[in-house]
Amino acid sequence: MDARNTVLSEDEEQILFCRWMRMQHPELKFFAIPNGGKRSIVTATKLKMSGVSAGVPDIFIPALKLFIEMKRAKGGVVSEFQKKWIEYLNTCGYKAVICRGCNAARAEIELAILNQKKCPA
Repeated sequence: MDARNTVLSEDEEQILFCRWMRMQHPELKFFAIPNGGKRSIVTATKLKMSGVSAGVPDIFIPALKLFIEMKRAKGGVVSEFQKKWIEYLNTCGYKAVICRGCNAARAEIELAILNQKKCPA
């Protein structure tokens, strides 16, 4: 396969996005919500009991009230749990989006910054 045709994984896209955020917008705090991944039954049960919920988006940027569900630039399936969380968060006054790749997530950040309401001085 030609390297130019390689599609990055969701994790790789998210890593690129996080690097970009730290470099371009160090003033914006954000965090990842590690709900996915393979785990033992014991660990999965303990996490579920402690509040982990399937479908919660991958990243939250509090200052922008923005949740991002990261997907590969091409491919990647949005689960029904993810769709329901996105819809729910949007009805609660947050902006929750699905971004297909780092570039889409970067565009959402720039748009959110442009649309951000400034506090009066």
